[in-house]
Parts: sequence; C-alpha cells; structure tokens
Amino acid sequence: MSTKELWTAAPDAFLVPANGTFKIAGAPTDPPGKVDKSDLEDELEQHVGAIRDLQRKLYASDDYSVLFVFQAMDAAGKDGTIRAVFTGVNPAGFQVSAFKAPSHEELDHDFLWRIAKRLPERGRIGVFNRSHYEEVIIVRVHPEFLDKQKLPRMDLENIWAERYESIRSFEKHLARNGTIIVKFFLNVSLAQQKRRLIRRIDKPSSNWKFNPDDVAERERWPEYMQAFEDALNETSRPWAPWCAIPADHKPYMRVQVARIIEATLTSLGVDFPTISDEARAALADCRSLLEGQ
Repeated sequence: MSTKELWTAAPDAFLVPANGTFKIAGAPTDPPGKVDKSDLEDELEQHVGAIRDLQRKLYASDDYSVLFVFQAMDAAGKDGTIRAVFTGVNPAGFQVSAFKAPSHEELDHDFLWRIAKRLPERGRIGVFNRSHYEEVIIVRVHPEFLDKQKLPRMDLENIWAERYESIRSFEKHLARNGTIIVKFFLNVSLAQQKRRLIRRIDKPSSNWKFNPDDVAERERWPEYMQAFEDALNETSRPWAPWCAIPADHKPYMRVQVARIIEATLTSLGVDFPTISDEARAALADCRSLLEGQ
C-alpha cells in the first residue's frame, strides 16, 4: 500500500493538508447542511459492521498494525465516538489507551516513551484517547508543566519545533515498519462545549465526567486553538494524516469517523490467510478423524 492510497482514504473535506495551510477558524464544527439522525444511525450501523469484519481480517492476516489517534477539547465526544465506532470488534485484536497526566516513571523518560509502550502489535487496531500530542497542546498552553519533565535544557523558543520534528520522525518510523496511522481532531465549538459541560452538571449520571478545571480552561480557548492549528499543520503528513471532524453534532461526527476508519482498513487489502493444497488435505484428514470419533 502506498502513502498516496492511505492519504486518499480520508475525504478531502476533512483532511488536513500537508502543506501547512490549515486554518482552524475556517474548519467547520457543524454538518454542512440538514442531517437526519435516523439515517445517520443506519449508516453508522453499516460502517460498524464493516469495521468489525475488516478488523477480524486484519487480525488474521497479521501484516499491519493500525493506530487511530483521537485529540480534542474536553466534551468533544472522544469516548462516545470510540465506543460507538468500534462496537463489536474482537477484543483480542483491539486495544484502547487513554493518556492522562504522566506518572513519575514516565517523567523520568522522554515524552514519547510512554507512547511507544502502548503501540498496537501487528494484526491489531490501537486507539489512543489523547496521545503524545498532549505534549504540544496542553503543555504548550501550560509551559509550567515542563518544570516537571527534568529536561537537560529549557529553550522555549525552539522546544515546540523540536517536538514537532520528533513526532514527525517517530510517526514516519512507525509507518515505514508497518503501522498505519490516522489521527482525528474532533472539532467542537466553544458554544457547544459549554452546552455539554452544563449537561454534565445537570445530569446526575454524568456528574462524574465533570471537571471544574474545564471551566477555567475555557478562558484559554484561543491559546488551545492556536496550539491545535500549529500541531496539525506541523504533523499532518501522508504517512500520518490528520482529519478535522466537525464535532458539534455527535451522530454526524461518528459517521464521518467510521467512514474514514472503514476506508482506511479497506485500503489495506487484508483478508483471511489462504492455505496450501497440502494443508487443505491435512484438514480433510482431520475432519475424517473427527467424524469417526
């Protein structure tokens, strides 16, 4: 599979170009027109079924590993989208890693160390709910977090460019060695995030999701949007493209993510392994033995 085939697996409408021209202010957060929720639910079900079947072929073929990265502001719908899109996949070939604040052990290593530990094996789909991009988004908005990272030098003028370079090299290395990477930025608006945060407060079963810090972080929205824009422009490449998905309408968002995931898995051309004539004859002998027992 060429990088061009992977690159074109995502619709141009959502693909972040590799030439550094992406503008987050011009990226939609809503569907382009009216959408029918029932139609979207039916379409999602079709994509989910296809993803389930493709994942089983991926697992059986054991050729590629596939990594889907999800980044977004809080309340954009990462958890629900991952749950909805990957319903029914074989747990033996699927893993989700959620990255929170780094531990003491993780802080004693470079920022990519904990990421490398969670990469999917060949034949598996790995999902990152947040990822190494926290280090050029949250840490960029809060550079004071760098104080805990025990860096040998502190060069705020160059550190972000250096981290982008490290990420690009890391992801290209993975791609060269058989890991397919697609990254999703779930693009929620400030107004929609507010509505969802209030809903978490008003709905008792969602209270546990609410973090008071999210309210304070809204004051830094322009800084976060600049950090996202720079990160996407610096790291969207043919071997690891970013897709900016409108996230204000959850059913629409989930369908678009599912479409891209299905297209990516389809582009691999994986299938169940075939066996030799000799092996097939051995199977026939085993069947005869079983019938006679």
